[in-house]
Amino acid sequence: MDFFISAALAQTGEPAGAGWGALIFPLALILIFYFLLIRPQAKRAKEHKKLVAELAKGDEIITQGGLLGRITDVGETFATVEIAENTTVRVQKNAVSQVVPKGTIKGKDVAAEGGGKKAG
Repeated sequence: MDFFISAALAQTGEPAGAGWGALIFPLALILIFYFLLIRPQAKRAKEHKKLVAELAKGDEIITQGGLLGRITDVGETFATVEIAENTTVRVQKNAVSQVVPKGTIKGKDVAAEGGGKKAG
């Protein structure tokens, strides 16, 4: 069994340490993930939270489900949205994806009534 030990002792040289090269790559990956994924997502979440906090009666909104309507009542967690004449739905305030400019619903109604030209 001496021949195994002598072969192991025969290897000389510097210890196999990774050094700084092994630390640079993981740190670079962490920085890339932070600036490309985590930071923009946190910024979007902050903007959405501000949008939800500023919802008010009369705002015209689009929900995440695609409903376009006007807010008629705002509660702590829910908002009542009129999507058609005498048709209201209650949605969670977090489901609001964007506030559209006032008059957007009117513009949609004019186009639906034949305000646009028909191909003929």
